[in-house]
Amino acid sequence: MTLLSRTKEIAKKRGMSMESLANKVGISKSGIYQWDKHEPKPSTIQKVADVLHVSTDYLLGRTDEMNATTVETVKKADIDDDELLLSFQGKDVTPEYRDAIIAILRTMPDRDKDGNII
Repeated sequence: MTLLSRTKEIAKKRGMSMESLANKVGISKSGIYQWDKHEPKPSTIQKVADVLHVSTDYLLGRTDEMNATTVETVKKADIDDDELLLSFQGKDVTPEYRDAIIAILRTMPDRDKDGNII
């Protein structure tokens, strides 16, 4: 599976359009579709992985495990994102539960890759 196909697949699973992904990363939608012809810069791959909450190794096809084994912190920008989509067991989370979840996430301390509170 190519970088482009993995990116499209995980974006779809996250309920994100390629245009939305491109905007969040700061690149053009057509730029993403050029990845089959021209490999993007490592910094771009990292930004895409961060937005999609997967490892760069997953995007590059080095592993089939989507997430890194280290604890990842929830970034304030991710919580405040207007396009934050939540579902549980295939059903959409109500706006009330979404707001409650976001409130809980905001109270959590940031942690480094070893799980230590920052």
